[in-house]
Amino acid sequence: MAEVKINIQENEPSSFDLYDEDGKVGEMVFDIQGKDLTVYHTEVSPKKEGMGYAKLLLDAMVGYVRKNNLKVIPLCPYVHLQFKRHEELYQDIWNKVKEE
Repeated sequence: MAEVKINIQENEPSSFDLYDEDGKVGEMVFDIQGKDLTVYHTEVSPKKEGMGYAKLLLDAMVGYVRKNNLKVIPLCPYVHLQFKRHEELYQDIWNKVKEE
């Protein structure tokens, strides 16, 4: 079963890391400045694509953002696309002002 773990780093980008029985199979790289969490990149191992793993990373990030009263700047193409496709789900956490 897949599990997401948060990896907070000082002075460099942090990540949500995804693990399954094969070890680390994905990550979502982000940084927090003030009340904004900027997502830069989401990647899942090619062997694990199509298994919903990117969505697990997205859900973990969204849960973290809501729990910590943050806003998201989705520079990552995957996250930006999901926010645009399902705006009603993410409008409360989407910082559109700083994205542009």
